[in-house]
Amino acid sequence: MSAAASHKRRVVLLTGMSGAGLSTALKSFEDLGYEAVDNLRLGLIPALVEDTHAVSRALAVAIDTRNANFSVEDLLRIKRELAEKHDLDVKLVFLDCSDDVLQQRFTETRRRHPLALDRPVTDGIAHEREMLRRLCDEADHVIDTSLISINELRRLIAGHYRTDNESGLTLSIISFSYRHGVPREADLVFDVRFLANPHWEAKLRPLTGRDAEVAAYIKRDPDYAGFFNHMAALLLPLLPRYQQEGKSYLTIAIGCTGGRHRSVLIAEELATLLAAKGYITGIGHRDLDRSGNKA
Repeated sequence: MSAAASHKRRVVLLTGMSGAGLSTALKSFEDLGYEAVDNLRLGLIPALVEDTHAVSRALAVAIDTRNANFSVEDLLRIKRELAEKHDLDVKLVFLDCSDDVLQQRFTETRRRHPLALDRPVTDGIAHEREMLRRLCDEADHVIDTSLISINELRRLIAGHYRTDNESGLTLSIISFSYRHGVPREADLVFDVRFLANPHWEAKLRPLTGRDAEVAAYIKRDPDYAGFFNHMAALLLPLLPRYQQEGKSYLTIAIGCTGGRHRSVLIAEELATLLAAKGYITGIGHRDLDRSGNKA
């Protein structure tokens, strides 16, 4: 978001795959002070914006395929018109999720997919994904909920879409396993698989990057200090520039093979450094508790 856009009233159009967490996301916007409206008919969105235009609160509207008059083309057209005619900061946020996780969620909750009431869940997921493909491609922000918890989703939305930017740039440092994919929400990604791997030491294998023995082992790698110092030297001048451009939330992801040892240590060390520099910093370890990790 540019500095100019930050002074405009914000409207968030929230959509995505059924089962990806739209209800949780909308409640998160409401908790941030947004006026939140669920599954409003598309034709009523401009009228809602006009009726509440004098109100200073930001607006979040969830629209999904349950809507009787749902149309990808109409939603994209309304987004353009709101931005052009009403001078609003309009964001299209798309919640995505992998097909296997969606199927698992529908199976566990015994819910029917809205597009497959009399067919297998997999058919509904496939149909919906094809229907929404253009929305996903043209969204301002795609949030993949496949591997994140409800609390992490709330934190992610709060970081990107809070309306009070006085606290400046908030940083989220996360470790992850390349085996399970790069986090889609990451703005910057660092690969630390070149460092010595504690997994191959039997006594260190059950431990994590938060344990002193593992930290000492990794830091003995002759390339550790140089890498960490160069990473810090790259990041520290960049962060104020992101803030000048109006960015309120930045996710820095650190990856290794299994997300248990090397990436965890580097994420912890980086979070400590950035917090000491005065940045609001959160840390998370996405794949730390996954079984069979080789970090």
